Amino acid sequence: MNLPLKHTNYAWSISAATRAGALKALEQNTWVHLACHGKQDRTQPYDSHFFMRDGHLTLLDIMDRDIPHAEFVFLSACHTAAGDEETPDEVIHLAAGLQFSGFKSVIGTLWEVDDSVVKHVVKAFYENMLKYLKDGVMDCTKAAWALNRATHAVKKEVPLEQRMVFVHIGV
Repeated sequence: MNLPLKHTNYAWSISAATRAGALKALEQNTWVHLACHGKQDRTQPYDSHFFMRDGHLTLLDIMDRDIPHAEFVFLSACHTAAGDEETPDEVIHLAAGLQFSGFKSVIGTLWEVDDSVVKHVVKAFYENMLKYLKDGVMDCTKAAWALNRATHAVKKEVPLEQRMVFVHIGV
């Protein structure tokens, strides 16, 4: 799947980081990067959520929407791909829910992330994605490769447990 760079010009201000703003971004963009707090609810998986300025954006809120342009989402939030210890292969987490909602490629986290350290992985990830632009188009099928390259590139700045926190799901 390919994304023209001109289609990625939507950016939030802190005042737009609301439930409605996040849903609008998910509905209108092919690529979305959420850098916020996340919480996995193991007893009620559809209540797993992202923390927005005005409340929780739940997995059910997202799954109830039509997200027609979904290609790639980077979930730079804690526990977005965390499984259940008792049934790890049957878990519904935020990353899986976003893939179910139509995103072909999802990067999530297995445990808590340290923003001051993880920013290095995120920066290296996007640098790698931009290396293979063709006619101004990013390809979401390169996300797993770019994440792998990013974690190798930041070995000196980022401890192993903060490089291993990220997982890729999808194409």
